[in-house]
Amino acid sequence: MTGYDLPYSPGDAVIIEKMTVSVYSIPTSMPEADGTIEWHSTTMILVEVYAGNAKGIGYTYGHKAIAEVIDATLKDLVVGKDAMLAPAFTEDMIKAIRNDGQCGIAMMAVSAVDIALWDLKAHVLELPLISLLGKVKDGMLLYGSGGFTSYIDAELENQLAGWVASGINHVKIKIGAEPDRDITRIKLARDTIGTAELFIDANGAYTAKEALQKANEYERYNISWFEEPVPSSDLKGLKLLREHAPFSMKIAAGEYGYNLPYFNAMLEAGAVDVLQGDATRCGGITGFIKAGHLCESYQLPYSSHCAPAVHLHAALSLPAFYIAEFFYDHVRIENMFFKGVVQPVDGIIQPDMTRPGLGLDIKQADAEKYRII
Repeated sequence: MTGYDLPYSPGDAVIIEKMTVSVYSIPTSMPEADGTIEWHSTTMILVEVYAGNAKGIGYTYGHKAIAEVIDATLKDLVVGKDAMLAPAFTEDMIKAIRNDGQCGIAMMAVSAVDIALWDLKAHVLELPLISLLGKVKDGMLLYGSGGFTSYIDAELENQLAGWVASGINHVKIKIGAEPDRDITRIKLARDTIGTAELFIDANGAYTAKEALQKANEYERYNISWFEEPVPSSDLKGLKLLREHAPFSMKIAAGEYGYNLPYFNAMLEAGAVDVLQGDATRCGGITGFIKAGHLCESYQLPYSSHCAPAVHLHAALSLPAFYIAEFFYDHVRIENMFFKGVVQPVDGIIQPDMTRPGLGLDIKQADAEKYRII
């Protein structure tokens, strides 16, 4: 158990004494690419907040400049505050980044801090975060995500077969980098996974008409999810796909949402069958939960983007939550950097109710190898 020398009592102030931020660059295990970009490393920005004998951690994946925003703009809004009032001062952080743009790098900085504050609060109370939020689901359904366009056929086949063999019966591959190869890769994926559900993700590589044509071509391979067939900003294009793509093919988008008005605009436009949210971008646990309840009000399913260890507890508090992205690159990093990462059983992960907060502890020596700031 963690906590104070004296038990916490309601009404006690639990003052945040310190906040630190560090940056790590982790090379990919092999080159990775999707429909529009390629990359060779992933950068994690890690926040640690301290109050008494308790510590909370939060993180995001993005440019190292996120750390500067945290240090220069957000730290003074957090240190000295009562941890038990979090996330009330998340709004103060969002106001503070107004002139920097309340999205992108600045909002990712807010997100990492908000996650750390929720983790800290749960540690002070010596509770798993889900006990603080309120559990409505027992486990988080996963889809294996990777299938990068940079993979040769044998690499793609090996990854997909591994997920299915482990009990993950929903898998996703990237398409769009070389449109002429899409159909070959989709056929290979279907042959490899048998009757498991197959998702595809174009990362906005196509125009609406191109994507619609491809959706109809892919129908015979039983594609049940077409993610970002067009850029997420093209709400009319997404709506066109949602209305005219094969009935069994869900249109998913939203991972680049940073605030509630964005998600509301997407839902109000009738642009998606499944809304995606990312706590490391959309305001942390606070923003992720708000978007989940908004999705519930539209009677549509909600899905988390990447970083499964961050999303687990929040997802299980949301009635609208459907499925989580078990993203290869982030799963690899989370297992490298943290103790307490729960492992899938039959395609589902469940929180360890014996561990407080997110259930994660940093493997300091392992992480230090990749530290750049």
